[in-house]
Amino acid sequence: MVDPKQISTISDWLGSGSINIFGLPFAGKDDQTNRLAKLFNGPKIGSGDIFRAGITPEIKSYFDKGALMPSSLFVEMVLPYLSQPSLQGKSLLLSSVGRWYGEEDGVMEVLKESNHPLKAVIYLVVSREDALMRLNKSKDLKDRGDREDDDEKLLETRFEEFEQKTMPVIDHYRQLGLLIEIDATKSREQVQSDILDQLELRAKQQ
Repeated sequence: MVDPKQISTISDWLGSGSINIFGLPFAGKDDQTNRLAKLFNGPKIGSGDIFRAGITPEIKSYFDKGALMPSSLFVEMVLPYLSQPSLQGKSLLLSSVGRWYGEEDGVMEVLKESNHPLKAVIYLVVSREDALMRLNKSKDLKDRGDREDDDEKLLETRFEEFEQKTMPVIDHYRQLGLLIEIDATKSREQVQSDILDQLELRAKQQ
């Protein structure tokens, strides 16, 4: 059960700012981002969604390999999206926006300039084994549609991409004091509750 007082405290602190959520594939990034988007009445924005909406043969080739998009495409397609006028005054709930080390600086700069300062970065922690188990369960449930990169053969590539390119991003946010680590092996409801507790704590400290 969500506490309205807790949501109000976080909302007052968040304002038109942003929260960015990271984690291994199948850590629950999109689910938790969608939950926060509903609670704080802001759009859920994922770089993968933006790339899929503007898919080209080049973009599809990266999805087919399970590889991250090059930073040149990220700068061209994702960063401008964050500063569009229709988002003004809204909280932004981001799902792994800026996954390649070095992209986080551009993300923070654009968010600051567009009055959506990055307030917190959430890292949903699961093991590779957990992620693989969730992939197989998702296939049985058919709850993610026809994702090009939801393939067990590609999952190892996605793991390696995360470790090599995204973990340095997370470490940078940790050094900046923005990171919140959450055990994402719990139920979806408990993960949400843990996130809200940590955001409330941060709101009361600032």
